[in-house]
Amino acid sequence: MAVRTKTRYVVTGGAGFIGSYLVNALLARGDTVVALDNLTTGRLANLDEASKSAAFHFVHGSVLDELLVDELVHQCDVVVHMAASVGVRLVVEQPLKSLTTNIRGSQVMIEAAHRYRRKILMTSTSEIYGKNCLGPLHETADRILGNPSIVRWAYSTAKAVDEILANCYHRERGLPTIVVRLFNTVGARQSPAYGMVIPRLVRQALRDEPLTVFGDGLQTRCFAHVLDVVEALLGLLDSDAAIGQTFNIGSSEEISIGRLAETIIERSGSRSRVELIPYDQAYGGGFEDMKRRVPDTAKLRGLLGWRPRYTLADVLDDTIAEARIEAAPRPDLVSP
Repeated sequence: MAVRTKTRYVVTGGAGFIGSYLVNALLARGDTVVALDNLTTGRLANLDEASKSAAFHFVHGSVLDELLVDELVHQCDVVVHMAASVGVRLVVEQPLKSLTTNIRGSQVMIEAAHRYRRKILMTSTSEIYGKNCLGPLHETADRILGNPSIVRWAYSTAKAVDEILANCYHRERGLPTIVVRLFNTVGARQSPAYGMVIPRLVRQALRDEPLTVFGDGLQTRCFAHVLDVVEALLGLLDSDAAIGQTFNIGSSEEISIGRLAETIIERSGSRSRVELIPYDQAYGGGFEDMKRRVPDTAKLRGLLGWRPRYTLADVLDDTIAEARIEAAPRPDLVSP
């Protein structure tokens, strides 16, 4: 039986929610990992487990720092580019930052990967599809976006540019690239900031506050457990057949946001109620949303045999348990 060669990875956004889980998974199988993160949305606490390993190193810095990126990519075998300005609220409130970080940051990473001929996995998003709500979305589905004056589409546009850059470098210059489109990855460690719906609703429920659902609550989404997503990422990183390809990663377990809020109340034992908040009140005038977003993951399943192992109930239970621990009084902070 062949022994798998240890690989040196650099993971941008490695202190973030998904990035930190991937870092742990890579270390667990014997790889070496450098995590690059500016800690804007990432947290060092996410890397507590990783920091115990001699095969791990954290670098506090930005993907916009070309000299730093050059040095790190030169020293690695594979690049995983996950750093991005994420979350609906952050994108709506700071569209210029979203565009700059996502487009320029990806350009810096891709150019460095090309310079040293390193394989690079780029994380993209289901936001790519925009307002396309026509059934499970295949990787070749059309993008349907609103007017460019609507800042909601800044993130989608930026990630589309990232994908185009990756594809062009692969086709024209032979760079080994993989693009993944993530659909609502959730689980423990995910921050309620920046509009992440499940951790926000869970914390409202545990405080017996109204669960604020934006719009009419009939819009549907699918939520994938972060451990399932990481399993897919590892499989793609190990697959030569994935190079030059784009893959959806997500769950097909569809639920309306209104029903999601009701389920959180039930599973947490909360006394909360659901409160509908108009989009213009939540995000300002001109905000656009999509009524449905469901991934078609047949391509990923065909290559890796991948299927989600965790249900939405598992996701909610994990998030509720973490939030309870977070909210519990700390004995070391209690006055005598």
